[in-house]
Amino acid sequence: MPVVLPTLLDIEASGFGRGSYPIEIGLARPDGSCCAFLIQPLEEWTHWDPKAELLHGISRARLEREGYPVRHVARWLNDELHDIGIAYSDSWGYDNTWMSLLFHHAGMIPAFRLEALRRLLDETQMAMWSDIKESVIEERGIQRHRAGEDARLLQLTFARTQELSARR
Repeated sequence: MPVVLPTLLDIEASGFGRGSYPIEIGLARPDGSCCAFLIQPLEEWTHWDPKAELLHGISRARLEREGYPVRHVARWLNDELHDIGIAYSDSWGYDNTWMSLLFHHAGMIPAFRLEALRRLLDETQMAMWSDIKESVIEERGIQRHRAGEDARLLQLTFARTQELSARR
């Protein structure tokens, strides 16, 4: 029986903690395709952590040049996720906060729920998650800390852990 892939969402941000905001949102769809949008920072979004930039490699200047307006990204998320109704995140606490900030500033309400990925995992999957994730990174040469790639990495890790868990 083939594994049904959940929709995974990942957000890269300007940093962590107070004042941080989303800079890139990526999705991995049930068919395995993925996409991501850079987000143009609002004028009042001034927090910038150089350590975060070292991780994701996205400069604020690049966001200002290439990012999409907040409302555009929120509309895209609603269009993508309305029918599915749910997406999952491995960092729900952060991602839900940043997603709420995005929708608040867009003046929109999400047409979907964001849930914690761990809700889909059984104990066996949780126990093997880190090792499997590292294997997938190595095998696929995945570039970490970019939202689309990270969402796909989570989805591939989920599929492999589910498959291995079912065999036990």
